[in-house]
Amino acid sequence: MIRILVVDDDPLVRSGLALILGGGEQLEVVGQAANGRDGLAAVARHRPDVVLMDIRMPVMDGIEATAAMSALPDPPKVIVLTTFDADDYVMRALAAGASGFLLKDTAPEDIVAAVHRVAEGDPMLSPSVTTTLIQQVTAHRSPERNRTALTRIGRLTERERDVALAVGRGLSNAEIAQQLYLSVPTVKAHIGRLFAKLEVDNRVQIALCVHDAGLG
Repeated sequence: MIRILVVDDDPLVRSGLALILGGGEQLEVVGQAANGRDGLAAVARHRPDVVLMDIRMPVMDGIEATAAMSALPDPPKVIVLTTFDADDYVMRALAAGASGFLLKDTAPEDIVAAVHRVAEGDPMLSPSVTTTLIQQVTAHRSPERNRTALTRIGRLTERERDVALAVGRGLSNAEIAQQLYLSVPTVKAHIGRLFAKLEVDNRVQIALCVHDAGLG
C-alpha cells in the first residue's frame, strides 16, 4: 500500500482528495493536515510515502514544509498542488525538493496515477505546468546558472548524460530504459549517480539542470 498524507488549509479540498485517493488501488490516506507545521508533525506520526501539499497555507506554507520534509532522513515524496497564478511558487517548490506538481482541477484518475508514479520514483508534472516551468527556466537563465549547469553536466559519463537528457524530456524510468536499451534497474542506478554528480535531490531538479545548461 502507498501511504498518503493530504496537507491543505481548505477542508473541502482535503476531504475531496481523501475521497478520491481512498478509492484508488493500493492507496491509503493515513492522515490530513491544515498547514505545513501540522503536516510535518503528521509525517513524523504516520510515515507517509507521498504527501499532497498545498502551497499557500497559514502558519507554514507548502514551500517551507516541503523543504523541511525533504531534509528528513527518510523523506516522503511531495506532490505540490498548484494553480496557474502560482508559477513563482512552483519554481521555489522545485528548489525545495518537490517531486511532482498537479493543478487542483486535475482529473481524479490522473491524481491517482500521479501518486503511483511519484511513489515509484518518477516525477509527475501536469503538461501545462511543465510548459510554464520550462518557459520560466529559459526566460530566467542567467550566464552564471548556465555555466554552473554546464560544469555539472560535464562531470557525467556519456551514458549518464544520455539519461539526464531523457529525464529532462520528462521520460519515465521505463521509457528511458526502452529508448536507451537499458534495464530499469540500470536506469535507476544511473539516476542515483546523477543526484550526486549534479548536486540535486530529485529528478525534477535534474531536468532543471539540463534546461539551465541549454540542453533541454
